[in-house]
This record gives sequence, structure tokens and C-alpha cells, in this order.
Amino acid sequence: MKKWKQYVWLLALVLTLGLAACSNNAEPAKETKQEAKTEEAAFPVTVKDAVGDVTIEKEPTKIVSLIPSNTEIAYALGLGDKIVGVSDFDNYPEDVKNKEKIGGMEFNVEKIIALQPDVVLAHASSAHNSEEGLKQLKDAGITVIVVPNATSLNDVYASIELIGKATGKGKEAADVVQQMKQKIDAIAEKAKEVKEEATVWVEVSPAPEIYTAGKGTFMDEMLTIIHAKNAAGDQEGWPMFTEEDAVALNPDVIITTYGYYTPNAVEQVLARPAWKDVPAIKNKRVYDVNSDLVSRPGPRLAEGVEEIAKVVYPDIFK
Repeated sequence: MKKWKQYVWLLALVLTLGLAACSNNAEPAKETKQEAKTEEAAFPVTVKDAVGDVTIEKEPTKIVSLIPSNTEIAYALGLGDKIVGVSDFDNYPEDVKNKEKIGGMEFNVEKIIALQPDVVLAHASSAHNSEEGLKQLKDAGITVIVVPNATSLNDVYASIELIGKATGKGKEAADVVQQMKQKIDAIAEKAKEVKEEATVWVEVSPAPEIYTAGKGTFMDEMLTIIHAKNAAGDQEGWPMFTEEDAVALNPDVIITTYGYYTPNAVEQVLARPAWKDVPAIKNKRVYDVNSDLVSRPGPRLAEGVEEIAKVVYPDIFK
């Protein structure tokens, strides 16, 4: 036995000294072991969410998402097969129809616990209304990550990177962010062809209570990217306008985002008597866009920028 051990030791020494044929065979094995160690070292990992520092002990195998934007991000990172529960409002991608529904604004704590997730992806926009429920999840030993509110594209990039880091998908998150930036940069470059800025009225809620998008919204940022003027750009957030005040802005283009729940949204706007002299109405430049593409803080916002560009400047963005 001693001689056998000595032989093995001598063989190992020869390999280390670099006998050409043997060295080539041994090196990949060493790299594989190193990769395995790196993989193991990825967890535990600590991230900073909207509440504070959160440590994820091991790579999640089962995830519940409490809001559609988190779900879309998770799918974009290749985590679809790990998602076991989503909110009642989730509608993208198609596969979410096959996932367990855990409720809407008020999620079903018992149902989530029964799904035995490692991680629950919550969101700051609703966290203050569900503090007790989130506490119950934490008390049950489930890691809860509260993704911060996003009001800009940079915020969305940060959300994608946060979820990527927490789930062991850091590289995928970097790739998604890069793809979004490349698409938006290409649109911004094309928008340099704009000779005269169009004034755009964005309507996120129809009459009688008309709401629009002001500063600090994705829509405002998108209009800036494509070299268009937000008719309500001097307002903050989501202001309400009277019909008279909205008409006075005299927009060249009107974009609505509520066609998914208001039938014939475009026709209704075109038929408003008080708006008949507005350029957008006279030239029939009223368009409805998919609300999720321009307001949901996820990877598809880049598509939203493209959709806005196409309707505002159809000759440039064919």
C-alpha cells in the first residue's frame, strides 16, 4: 500500500512539473474545480433592498413574486421555472397563467407559505400596506426582498441588478440591462433626425377625471429620449387636469394608455367636442399604447420607448 501511495505521489509530482501530454489533460479538471468553488462562494449574498440589508443564504429554488414588474424581471433573468406563485395582476409572459395565484394588493399569506418559497419578491409601492403580511412571511423563515420604487430607467436597471444578485443571476441581469441600454441608445441616436419637436399630451385616465404624466415618470423620460415635448412637463408625477386646461396645451399628438379597459379609447378622444380645434384631433393623431410597456418598471420599457417613438415620429421610426 505504501509503495502504491508513493507511486501516486510521484505521478502527481510529474504532472505538476508539466509533462506536456498529461498537463493538457489535467488543466481542465483544475479549472472545473475552481469554477465549482466560485459557484459555491456566490452564496450567501447580501443585498440592499428598500428596507435594508437582506442576506440570502443559498441560491433560491422556489420564488414567489407579489407584483408583475418583479415577475417580468425574474423571467427575463431565466428564473421562470423557479417561480411558483404570482399576483392576480400578472399577465406577462404567457407562462404566468400556469403559476399559482397568491392574491392582489392583499396577498394570501397562508397560500404563499404553503408554496414553501425560498424568496418572496415584494415591492416598495405596496409594502406599506402589507407590513403585517410581510412580517408573517419572514416569521415563517421566508426571505423577503422589497424591491424599491422606480421612477426612472436608471431605477429600473438597479431593480434588475438587485433581483439578479439576490437570485444568483448577476451576469444575466447585466446582460438584460445592457440590451435595454443599447436599444434605447439606438432610438435616441435615431431621434437626432427630429427637426421640430412635437408636443405630446399623455392621458393615463379618461374624462371626467383626466390624469396625465408629468415629470418623474417613465413617459416623461421617454418623450425626452425621442426629442418630444411633454405637454404637462412642468407638472410633477401624475396630475389631474380639467378638460379646459388640457385643451389649452394644444398638443400635436395625444397618447392614451387605458385602451385595455376602455373600449374605443382613441375614438372617444377624437369625438370630444371641446377638443375639435386641437392639432392632434384635427390631424387624427391620437394613439393608444400598451400601458404595461410604458409604465411597468421592467425590461419591456425599452420596447415602450420604441412604441412612443413610432407613434410620435412615424416618418423617422418606420
